[in-house]
Formats: sequence, C-alpha cells, structure tokens
Amino acid sequence: QVRLVESGGGLVQAGGSLRLSCAASGSIFSFTDMSWHRQAPGKQRELVATISSGGTTNYTDSVKGRFTISRDNVNNTIYLQMNSLKPEDTAVYYCRARKTFYSSWGQGTQVTVSS
Repeated sequence: QVRLVESGGGLVQAGGSLRLSCAASGSIFSFTDMSWHRQAPGKQRELVATISSGGTTNYTDSVKGRFTISRDNVNNTIYLQMNSLKPEDTAVYYCRARKTFYSSWGQGTQVTVSS
C-alpha cells in the first residue's frame, strides 16, 4: 500500500502560478497511471490531469495549455504546474495512484484563486 501526501497549495491571485507536489511513500514506477483531481465546494470531484507510466499525459479541456503534469520516478513524486490560474480553479486538489485492482488517494491540498 502506498501513501500519498500532497503539498504546494495556497492562496494566489488570478493569473498567478502554483506548483503542487504529491509524494508517495513507495515506488510509483509500477502504477498504471498517476493523476490529479479536484473538488470545488458543492461540486463533484473531477479529473484534471493524468500521466501514464510511460509518460503520456492527458488534461481536461479547462486546463489545457495552463497546467502541466509530470512525474519523477526516482523521487516517487508527481507534480502539477498550474499557470494562469483562474478563480474557477479554486478547489481541493487530490492526487491518485492507480493500477489493476488498486487505487490510493492523498488527503488533498487547498488551492484558492482570488479575482
């Protein structure tokens, strides 16, 4: 079982940037994919970005061109670089590690974007 710990959230003005990190307690190399999700107040959790074990990335349309997901298999960490932030990006951001018959979530980190 792997534990995931997110960090890097905070308060930022619209147009600013933040870099989220998700540190795993064990190797992430074996996971099929790692991903970032977010949940805004009163809304369902949504998928933001994924990165496969081979490095293929996918993004939800609302963040394409602004967010970048990356992974460091040596340090067992994934990142989400968020640029040109908008108030609608305000949410709790969670990372997830997934492989066949197994999924693990972090506890989340709050991102607040002020207008």
